[in-house]
Amino acid sequence: MFIVQDYSIAVLFCIITMLCWGSWANTQKLAAKTWRFELFYWDYVIGILLFSIIAAFTLGSIGEKGRSFLADIQQADTANIGSAFMGGIVFNAANILFSAAIAIAGMAVAFPVAIGLALVLGTLINYFAAQKGSPGLLFAGVALIAVAIVINAMAYKKSNSSDQKVSTKGIVISLIAGLLMSFFYRFIAASMDLENFESPATGKMTPYTAMFIFSLGILASNFIFNTLLMKKPMVGSPVSYSDFFKGNISTHLVGVLGGLIWGLGNSFNLIAAGKAGPAISYGLGQGATLIASLWGVFIWKEFKNAPKGTNTLITLMFLLFIAGLALLIVAGK
Repeated sequence: MFIVQDYSIAVLFCIITMLCWGSWANTQKLAAKTWRFELFYWDYVIGILLFSIIAAFTLGSIGEKGRSFLADIQQADTANIGSAFMGGIVFNAANILFSAAIAIAGMAVAFPVAIGLALVLGTLINYFAAQKGSPGLLFAGVALIAVAIVINAMAYKKSNSSDQKVSTKGIVISLIAGLLMSFFYRFIAASMDLENFESPATGKMTPYTAMFIFSLGILASNFIFNTLLMKKPMVGSPVSYSDFFKGNISTHLVGVLGGLIWGLGNSFNLIAAGKAGPAISYGLGQGATLIASLWGVFIWKEFKNAPKGTNTLITLMFLLFIAGLALLIVAGK
């Protein structure tokens, strides 16, 4: 299988993760305007699973080092399979709740609460589980990125000023989403032998196998989580499975593309974790908020008519993000 041997390549893979995790949501904007998120999400989940299969039989099965995908999955023990599968369930619950939080409370609340909590707590969880890198630089970088996320939310709120009171429901859902998002990566990392991808311990899995099992966890749990959301949506009227099959092929393909993009980012992040460590890989990956902000500012023109002072906040946010990401990269050397 393909294994990252150099730290600089691992960092590059994490940057690709940032690009993917920060860009996949654009596909929802590109889907039909009448296409509900709950319906889009089914195609998105299918895309994630599809990419995990492609990666498993290509990068996960070529070369002479490490175990090939089929050999690896056959020897994986139940505990590690269960851990990666649980990671998929936890991620799916977090992702759906996060999307609901955006719909209820808006990005200005959901992003700093959910993603800010996920970034800080998730990096700490992964670092103490597998201590790799300079803790001082790592935590300093995380702190700068967390401040940048808060400033990003301030800029968004300033440009979308409203007298409406932020709902307690939206804040609570954001907190739960962030808490769950903090833990999903740890479940996947625990199923792999992060110290030795070339000759993984018996029972442990390679990143490619872990990603596949993780994707199955997402798909299986979606029949529960997303079905409930379709019947009892946070926003809008209920939708049915028959509505899903009314979508045209191009609309479905856009959703699948979103899943492929996210799956590429997650796969590269897991592959990089062996060299960079799970804390640094996860922290860099969650810098995806920077990429999402770039899309919002330069492509979707979300701050086009923003009031005076907003551009200063945006500039400060970008500088803090870049500085924080730089500290994370240096921390891993």
